[in-house]
Amino acid sequence: MELHWVAAILVGALFLLLALGVWIGPALLAVGIVGMYLSDAPAGAILATTSWSSSASWTMTALPLFIWMGEILFRTRLSDDMFAGLAPWVERLPGRLLHANVLGCGIFAAVSGSSAATAATIGRISLPELKSRGYPESLAIGSLAGSGTLGLLIPPSIIMIVYGVAAQVSVARLFIAGVVPGLLLMLLFSGYLVVWSLLNRGAIPVSSHRQPLGERLRATFRLLPVVLLIVAVIGSIYAGFTTATEAAAVGVVGALVIAAAGGSLNRATLMASLLGAVRTSTMIFFILLGAAFLTSAMSFTGLPAELAKWIGQAGLSTASLLIALTVLFIVLGCFLDGISIVLLTTSVILPAVQAAGLDLIWFGIFIVLVVEMAQITPPVGFNLFVVQGLTGRDIFTVAKASLPFFLLMVVATALISLFPELVLSLPRAMTAR
Repeated sequence: MELHWVAAILVGALFLLLALGVWIGPALLAVGIVGMYLSDAPAGAILATTSWSSSASWTMTALPLFIWMGEILFRTRLSDDMFAGLAPWVERLPGRLLHANVLGCGIFAAVSGSSAATAATIGRISLPELKSRGYPESLAIGSLAGSGTLGLLIPPSIIMIVYGVAAQVSVARLFIAGVVPGLLLMLLFSGYLVVWSLLNRGAIPVSSHRQPLGERLRATFRLLPVVLLIVAVIGSIYAGFTTATEAAAVGVVGALVIAAAGGSLNRATLMASLLGAVRTSTMIFFILLGAAFLTSAMSFTGLPAELAKWIGQAGLSTASLLIALTVLFIVLGCFLDGISIVLLTTSVILPAVQAAGLDLIWFGIFIVLVVEMAQITPPVGFNLFVVQGLTGRDIFTVAKASLPFFLLMVVATALISLFPELVLSLPRAMTAR
């Protein structure tokens, strides 16, 4: 059978199964079986070997550990402490407490790894506070939904671990590569809030209380535990003291200490965090298994090699290839979650990416940025669902409020494309050490 018919059958089967409501993991397995049948490959034997090879990875051990770390911190007073510690320092900025959404999400992202958990944790304290003080609802919602996506980009990121395993690149270097783009995105978000506030001076409520320096410093002290945890996790990786997996273990111990010190650690919260981590990890591993099996099926059909060959012969420039991939990921993000997108597409597009001479570490950050956009695109934008649950607004209202932050992510993607050193400078410095 000709390859274009094979591709049409596989894509059609996948979308049909997803439209019927089949879970993503079983859907990927089923399409993989169809691909094996079309290429006359031994599906059973390959499924057995793929199941082992896709799960027996020391690097993947970091995944459930970082998820558990985020689950533990989700059940502490961390969001209250961060808001109280940040609020006094943003009062004088144009946009005032709206910046607490951006900074709070950035800090929690550095100990969570999940965009949905980041948005939910910060939103449950910031949204009621902003609403009670009379801040514009659209900016409060949009800044939370947009900044929540930082959970994917600022290390430790769950999706970076998934990409690192799929692309066979260093997860530790990916983590370090995400630091500067994460800070860049936070700067763009806060910059937008400043500009909007200066153009709409009457829309932001005026502060009625100026805290003295001593009071602000005492409030900042509440940030100390999470700052120390960030330094322990990310600093140990950058310094070369730990691998990503060992840093994840350090993070879990640190999260348990923070929870115990704050009085949030008891049998109920510990069991809830464990069960939450098991559910999320199992879901991700099931998708990983299905994607690995589908990858093997794709290899037997010859589609990835043919696609790479076609792109090479088409003479697409690097910019044209990246624009095409950006559109593809955004469209996929309307229907799939970020991890599924990465696992589903990596095996197909990496040959073409390597043929174009793109660095795989840089491309990993590019993918994460574009998948961040997918988190706030309807109808299946996970951050939109989280914020919708917190506010009670319909998903299109939340999506409209998030649009400026979506466009800022496009700007960030363009900047790292024009200036790749924004991504690669820190990993290279780490390697040089």
